[in-house]
Amino acid sequence: MLARKSTPIQDMGAPAPSDADIETILTAASRVPDHGRLTPWRFIVYRGEAREQIGAALAALAEQREGPLPEMRLEKERTRFSRAPLVIGVVFVPKKNTTIPEWELFLSGGMAAMNLMIAANALGFGTNLITNWYSDDAEGRRILGLAPDERVIGFVHVGTATGEAPERPRPDVASLISTYRAPWEE
Repeated sequence: MLARKSTPIQDMGAPAPSDADIETILTAASRVPDHGRLTPWRFIVYRGEAREQIGAALAALAEQREGPLPEMRLEKERTRFSRAPLVIGVVFVPKKNTTIPEWELFLSGGMAAMNLMIAANALGFGTNLITNWYSDDAEGRRILGLAPDERVIGFVHVGTATGEAPERPRPDVASLISTYRAPWEE
């Protein structure tokens, strides 16, 4: 885990995880803290031609929202889900509960996304989690298969890394740690 990095999406190629690998990855992703055992998340697997269909629909939606777009931007929208051989959507599924706050349920989904990436990495695949503009757009979410009350946690792009993922500056862990001394005061 100390070597975990995000592989640039353009540096992912075939092969994608097999069906057995996907089952292993999603089983590991599901082993997260889940207060109340509510399972407030689910997964959507995007692969094959569906990725191009989604890209065409997102490009059309972007033009509907913004007006005519340059060809380079349209191509960017068309390839949103086809740059990596597999994309797995991690989706927040709200569950009504009188004692467990919604933010805690959303965090459980975030942990599922992280476990998904770690499991895929452990099997030798590169991963990268993104959200993007369509995650906050009701029609974008509908195109991507989400119900009206569901929200995007992230889209994990998965594939075989074709190069070395770049290292980025990491936080100074010592600056993030404090020892409890007393209640917070201004």
